[in-house]
Amino acid sequence: GIEMDVLEEIREQCKELILTDKQIEELMRRIIKEINRGLSKETHAEADVKCFITYVQDLPNGKEKGKFLALDLGGTNFRVLLIHLKDENDFEMLSKIYAIPQSIMLGSGSQLFDHIAECLANFMKEHSVYEERLPLGFTFSFPLTQLGLTKGILARWTKGFNCSGVVGEDVVQLLKDAIARRGDVQIDICAILNDTTGTLMSCAWKNHNCRIGLIVGTGSNACYVERVENCDMFDGPKSGPGIKQHVLINTEWGAFGDDGALDFVRTDYDREIDQHSINPGRQLQEKMISGMYMGELARLAIVKFTKAGLLFGGVGSDILFKRGQFFTKYVSEIESDKPGTYTYCRDVLDELGLDHATDEDCANVRYICECVSSRAAHLVSAGIAALINKMDEPSVTVGVDGSVYRFHPKFHDLMVQKIRQFVKPSISFDLMLSEDGSGRGAALVAAVACREAH
Repeated sequence: GIEMDVLEEIREQCKELILTDKQIEELMRRIIKEINRGLSKETHAEADVKCFITYVQDLPNGKEKGKFLALDLGGTNFRVLLIHLKDENDFEMLSKIYAIPQSIMLGSGSQLFDHIAECLANFMKEHSVYEERLPLGFTFSFPLTQLGLTKGILARWTKGFNCSGVVGEDVVQLLKDAIARRGDVQIDICAILNDTTGTLMSCAWKNHNCRIGLIVGTGSNACYVERVENCDMFDGPKSGPGIKQHVLINTEWGAFGDDGALDFVRTDYDREIDQHSINPGRQLQEKMISGMYMGELARLAIVKFTKAGLLFGGVGSDILFKRGQFFTKYVSEIESDKPGTYTYCRDVLDELGLDHATDEDCANVRYICECVSSRAAHLVSAGIAALINKMDEPSVTVGVDGSVYRFHPKFHDLMVQKIRQFVKPSISFDLMLSEDGSGRGAALVAAVACREAH
């Protein structure tokens, strides 16, 4: 096949989706400024990027052994896992996914935690550990103010959840209460953590150089290792004999830009997505990056160019004109075609009722998708490069997970390229795909916490 040219007019109008090097440098400056605002006591309350202290201060050393439970709640379903750590890099893992019905996502907190406790007990019966007393790591991927390793107050619900009676409460206590109401199983909740922390821990078990955990999926967030002396909000002594020097920080950087810091790179497409979302004005950086919105961003641009007569001979389709019908997986599929071929692209356009598309239309659609996904990758890269420079270690591994990073054909390469461009030349880094951070990572946090406690 021949690689078709992209229409000059479409290239011109897509320029606003392409971040210049100047803009990326400015983004890096602003992100660090926001992170410092989150870390500082004076500004923490009004900071957008909260930089919550996780109280996780020990990375796994590969010597952790034993049986651990993990509970992973962060979306429309949750998982229970039983993990048996044997020796370095050898483990067995059994897991089961349980649904959370819409009625429970929008019901009361006690309903939610009773449901979780019931599933936990059933799981323990199925795997013959019903009689054992096991440590549990709880991955809870919503914004948490942590007051300790086993105390986390829900700051707000995200991702379609809205259970009453949980915001402002300690979710560990709510889970303990639900387990106690049953009175049958014995579980020690050793730690509550966020999926980014789990991702970092999971990678650190294999790679002791891992210092950053990143999620690019339904949401976007990062955590990193910070020096305790830089953490105003840390509750406890910051120096002295036996005092640990470092702590993991959960940035919650999806909220970067909520004060207008991203307005200089946001487009009409971004504003439209935000207006139609369930949390207008919130999580603005996340909306420019995450898999929840990437397909819709591409759709809005495609619709605009179709209505202007630049695509499909000006003839769209009912599906194309419907919100939320251009899925993020379509972006990955369209970008998987080899140059000059449009096999995947045509499959997608056929599904959308656009079988009248020409090869030139396909080339234009692919270009639009590339602009949207590259912008997301470059935004994430600005944040990661800024963190790596801030930490100033000679060598850093970034543990990454999430559907966008995992399934988009070029996301990894786009990130490596852009981070390299903006990281100090003396620093080496690599991006490593995390194996099941929110599951195994939770067990590892529990294991490390138990290692400390015993």
